[in-house]
Amino acid sequence: MSPISTHRHDDVLIVTSNNPPVNALGHAVREGLVKAIEEADADEAVKAVVIIAQGQTFFAGADISEFGTPKAFAQPMLPQVVDRIEACTKPVVAAIHGTAFGGGLEVALACHYRVAVPSAKLGVPEVKLGLLPGAGGTQRLPRVAGVRRALEMAATGNPVGAKEAYAAGLVDKLIEGDLLQHAVAYAHEVKDTRPLPKSSERDEKLREARENPGIFDEFRKANAKKFRGFDAPEFNVRAIEAAVAKPYSEGVTTERQLFMELMSGTQAKAQQYFFFAERKASKIEGLPEDTKPRDIRRVGVIGAGTMGGGISMNFLSAGIPVTIVEMAQDALDRGTGVMLKNYQATAAKGKMTAEQVGQAMGLLKPTLDFDALSECDLIIEAVFENMDVKKEVFGRLDKIAKPGAILASNTSYLNIDEIAASTSRPQDVVGLHFFSPANVMKLLEVVRGAKTAPDVLVTAMQLAKKIRKVAVVAGVCYGFIGNRMLIPRQTQAMRLLLEGATPEQVDRVHVEFGMPMGPFQMADLAGVDIGWHRDPSRIENIRDALCAIDRWGQKKSAGFYDYDEKRRPSPSAKVQEIIEEFRTREGVQEREISDQEIIERTLYTMVNEGALILEGGFAQRASDIDVVWIYGYGWPVYRGGPMFWADTEGLPKIVEGIRRQQERLGVDFKLSELLVRKAEAGEKFTR
Repeated sequence: MSPISTHRHDDVLIVTSNNPPVNALGHAVREGLVKAIEEADADEAVKAVVIIAQGQTFFAGADISEFGTPKAFAQPMLPQVVDRIEACTKPVVAAIHGTAFGGGLEVALACHYRVAVPSAKLGVPEVKLGLLPGAGGTQRLPRVAGVRRALEMAATGNPVGAKEAYAAGLVDKLIEGDLLQHAVAYAHEVKDTRPLPKSSERDEKLREARENPGIFDEFRKANAKKFRGFDAPEFNVRAIEAAVAKPYSEGVTTERQLFMELMSGTQAKAQQYFFFAERKASKIEGLPEDTKPRDIRRVGVIGAGTMGGGISMNFLSAGIPVTIVEMAQDALDRGTGVMLKNYQATAAKGKMTAEQVGQAMGLLKPTLDFDALSECDLIIEAVFENMDVKKEVFGRLDKIAKPGAILASNTSYLNIDEIAASTSRPQDVVGLHFFSPANVMKLLEVVRGAKTAPDVLVTAMQLAKKIRKVAVVAGVCYGFIGNRMLIPRQTQAMRLLLEGATPEQVDRVHVEFGMPMGPFQMADLAGVDIGWHRDPSRIENIRDALCAIDRWGQKKSAGFYDYDEKRRPSPSAKVQEIIEEFRTREGVQEREISDQEIIERTLYTMVNEGALILEGGFAQRASDIDVVWIYGYGWPVYRGGPMFWADTEGLPKIVEGIRRQQERLGVDFKLSELLVRKAEAGEKFTR
């Protein structure tokens, strides 16, 4: 049975889509829409058409289950569908609720009128998949909503609310009450209007850009930082430029050419791969299918510092009460004060109301009483990164936590099994590694201990979704997935300094690759002193030497770089002096370091570490590693993550580069057998 049905209400033909869960524009839907419009055209008794969807949303975009299958290319394809809708001889009204995204908005734009409930959202998020709207969207949208609005929507992929869309002319009427009833009434109002307002024939909203074509370069300049490295935003801009400069028929040809160029490129493949990788990450292997999560009604957090406060905010924002425990009143007051300040800053940006801030903080119970944690269903430890300290905390928790409470550690490196062994209930212990700042970063590494119970793991993954995190399951090894892969990068970056590279050169190579910052910029931002032994007389490496003279990074205005009052970096003569002292002490000959060597020693070695993680069973799949690095460390999504990138480069090339550098990588370096085996067999990690 077709997901598209039709029925008459007086002289209005109601075309209804019922293709749960999101009315995706699969082949059967596309075919059904064309047949419905042909039915309307052929029936003299029909004077107008309403297109509406059942369930939670209007058409929310393409059918991702058809990606890469013949159905994706089966006729009619979406460009033919929208052209057929616009060519209908009777007025067609799109009745929008939920979301009209991507192809869904292109269908709405092809309709002669659009009505929407105030809660609806409209957008063209294709840029986030490395693409552009390919069914006339870049040509119709600027004609209906204006060029500036179209640029913002298409090049960023961010949606607009129905009220904003109404103000821009993208929606003709906002509907309060029953959507279908009011959409049919609106269709009656416009059924005799002629000529029909076809989006492709409108040009009044193109005049501003025709008179001032400089708005395109202004937009590029304003968004240069955000769009750095990406192809798709620029292609979206060019397509909208074509809408302004060319007649519609030529503009859609340009749109199609640009779309096909993007579609065949590596970036679109990487971004689409990541789209699926993110969804795959939530699937846990080796668990009974009927595993039910535990009920989490109150969360406890130990430590009100930067991490503890940030972790607490995630739960408060999701409406889950939090008991936060500290050892001293001033530390508790300081921590809760920072949380309030963070919420107020969010409210100042218009992303929360004052009432919502009050509600979130009202769910917080700050206390110095450790025993208050006994009422919590999940308790997260966020104390100093020291095994003895953590074991002591878990030993105390074991005595006071109620039966069935989940005990979690926010450790970023340490052995969860050893921590679990300090309790009488290792099955209830799990790692929840939040990334800093915890209230902002989307990644959560869920560390599965040897004895972690299946329902504990399921609870952690479901809770992650509730607090809007992307969770990835990791096994127990030093640094888990993300930080373990960071180690070879940082180790090699430091060695490169001794051999002749500068912090500026190493960082430049990483930024040009697409990382938000390089290893030394990152160290200065996070704090060079993180993990330092705190003994100024014990100087064993360059980092020790920097810490000993108070060069702890941006917070001290000096680290690997010098910083001015606006925290702008500049090369440091003092750092160069320290590097040269260590070079002399260790008898290292200074030489010219190429950018390619930096890539091979800092990025290829990361891929190798990722392969070792897979070899040891510490990650479920290669795509999980990519999710960790994109969401946790800012790896450019247009490169798909380190494992996808390695596949794109070619694994034989990665192995060859590592072998070329192997003598310089140190005696502890181990080449992954899995990586070598896959390279020799012509296999890939990610497909």
